[in-house]
Amino acid sequence: MPCSLWPYISPGISDDLFERLPGIPMSKRETRILLLAHLRLEPNTVLWDIGAGTGTIPVETGLLCPQGRIIAVERDEDVANLIRRNCDRFEVENVQVIEGSAPECLKDLAEPPTRVCIEGANPIKSLLKEVWNYLQPNGRVVATAGNLENLYAISETFSELQVRNIEVVQTSVNRLETRGRNQIFAAIDPSFILSGEKID
Repeated sequence: MPCSLWPYISPGISDDLFERLPGIPMSKRETRILLLAHLRLEPNTVLWDIGAGTGTIPVETGLLCPQGRIIAVERDEDVANLIRRNCDRFEVENVQVIEGSAPECLKDLAEPPTRVCIEGANPIKSLLKEVWNYLQPNGRVVATAGNLENLYAISETFSELQVRNIEVVQTSVNRLETRGRNQIFAAIDPSFILSGEKID
């Protein structure tokens, strides 16, 4: 559902429209679009976004799936409040922000997910295994890796859990930026996006 700040039905909200906090990670627009594509959202999706950071994925999902339920898990109170403010900015009302550390707090979440998004979590292996226990049949998990260690850990865990229909994509994005009198293409940090399904 469009809102006054982003009156479009397509994903990919401009990064500068989100409120930010110094040092808090944010999924850049191009990476976010890929994440949303790999989540394969449905109108009534129940999404757990673990380590939700600035809240870009919950906001985008909330707008795309107004009948869905999105739970953003964030351990830091200031960051959790940032997510709430960004939801308010975009008039998103179907996001619940949970302050807590995963995986310990997951047992208290009311509704099991059909989709899970995990970005940059450590240690990723134990978190993935715990999330897998809650994920509904035919649900999807999407996880990102910004370094070789996490890429290996996610791949190994996917194999152990017998994740099906695995897809792996590496982002390579350059944006045109003005620097002084010149316009140059500046690279966005690459990351790997791994996704798959739980089929019983």
